[in-house]
Amino acid sequence: MSDCGGEWQVARRRKGASRSSKSLQVSVAGGQEPLDVGKTVKRIRDTVSELRCEEFWHDWKQQLLVAASASVSKPPEDTDTKDRPVREGRSCQRLECVCYGLGPFSSCVASRYQLAMLLLLLDAGEIPLKDCSVYDPAFSSAEMDVLRELGLTVLTENEEGKRLANNPTFFYLMHCGKALYNNLLWKNWSTQCLPLMVIIGNSFSGMRERTTEKEFKRDYSYISKAVDFSVERKLPCPSRLIDVFNDSAVITFPSNSLNRLPQPTWTDPPEPLYQHSSDLEIILKETQS
Repeated sequence: MSDCGGEWQVARRRKGASRSSKSLQVSVAGGQEPLDVGKTVKRIRDTVSELRCEEFWHDWKQQLLVAASASVSKPPEDTDTKDRPVREGRSCQRLECVCYGLGPFSSCVASRYQLAMLLLLLDAGEIPLKDCSVYDPAFSSAEMDVLRELGLTVLTENEEGKRLANNPTFFYLMHCGKALYNNLLWKNWSTQCLPLMVIIGNSFSGMRERTTEKEFKRDYSYISKAVDFSVERKLPCPSRLIDVFNDSAVITFPSNSLNRLPQPTWTDPPEPLYQHSSDLEIILKETQS
């Protein structure tokens, strides 16, 4: 049954909290019009409601729940977890979320839809908004205020994707550069950390198809290795949103696949340097203004 008619709240206001922030206006750089935080939040909520009524959203939701269930608790080998909700496998551990690379969602329609999808996925996975950390060097100060108003946690440091998954973590990386994925894999390159990760973002196999073999293995070695042992489930995308959600997949790293690899696979993985990459598709800390 469709849940399109229900009211969806992105954040609950604390009792007694000021309501003035709903009409807060924040100036943005470049002499543009001030960004109305309240109106921007409403626009995002409207986009959430629109996506909630889309048929393809239910496939995204189900794929996240299946992947998250496996990451938070290893099921018995003879148990089919295909339709098990994530909450049933989450006894002591709760899924966290990290989102990189949303882009300027106040001015970019595609970024706004991607943010709305993130909020839907957080709701589906029962991940508290405060447990989702977001970062993009492209965010304006006004956009960071919008994200905080929604209830999300805004990171202030450019991690370059080098975030260690100490707990089960859902990484939302829509249309990010290959270097960011490669950095994330390097930081978690072990049989202990990789199974804790659920990635929704660009298809690894799609990256391989669009990159020369020499460049792929030399510059993005962790993706080139992971594409062979990760499990990738393509996500549907309607034609009208092809620029927003195309080439998206849920990517997981099952322990049984990792444990079959030779031990040297995991020994002293070198940090990526990208010395030969002219178009890195990522803003590094030292080049960030």
